Amino acid sequence: MKDEKENIRQEIIEIKSKLNDIHGDIKRSMEQSGQQHINSILAGIRKDFSNAIAGHVVECIEGDLESNMVKKCQMRETCKSIFGGFLKKNANLIKRDTVHEDIILKNQVELKDMRTAAPFDRCDRCFSEVSFMFEKQLHLMRSLRIYNTKEEKRQELSTLPEEFIVNGMLEPLSNMQRLQILKATAVQTKTFSELSELTGLRGGNLLFHLQKLLDSGMILQRHERGDYMITEKGFRLLNSLAEAYVMLKE
Repeated sequence: MKDEKENIRQEIIEIKSKLNDIHGDIKRSMEQSGQQHINSILAGIRKDFSNAIAGHVVECIEGDLESNMVKKCQMRETCKSIFGGFLKKNANLIKRDTVHEDIILKNQVELKDMRTAAPFDRCDRCFSEVSFMFEKQLHLMRSLRIYNTKEEKRQELSTLPEEFIVNGMLEPLSNMQRLQILKATAVQTKTFSELSELTGLRGGNLLFHLQKLLDSGMILQRHERGDYMITEKGFRLLNSLAEAYVMLKE
């Protein structure tokens, strides 16, 4: 009878353990799918926003050309159609996540070739308007941070704040365990115990590294003694490291 009670007790313990494992799996699955859902929503919002801006720019092209091109010219309608097609093609680049410099250079050459082939001196006015509209589109792309020339990127690099880069970005990740923590929390939230098991760090040692990431804003804790999760800043930095790793491998 005693052995039977002990067996029942062991079975109950095993059932509870399995239920805890199942609960953990469900929780992790929900958190991961939730994060994926949020990322999907944000990507959709950005796409809708870009499409709306591009649509507005395209709609304005014909009206601007109509108002500002030379009125009395036998080539007016033909040129307006060509200019409109060129500007709409360039405006639709706004829908992209990134616009490479080579594409813009190709469009600039195309506009220059059109100007070279223009038959009249008065064509300067029309080309001036088209060039102005083209530059406005490029300015918009820069504002959306989807396009920069190599020279502009070099200028941006020259203004990087060294102290912030080192102390706020590089130093917090200059440790294997901290990088492990960031990678793990990028997939799903993690408890202190789970991070301890992952990194092999205990107590104060793990707290020291967690505090480094918390202070740098790369992770956050949901509430006191709660789970740890990656922040937008931490996720972007980790993603940049992944992209750099792929480039260095090539």
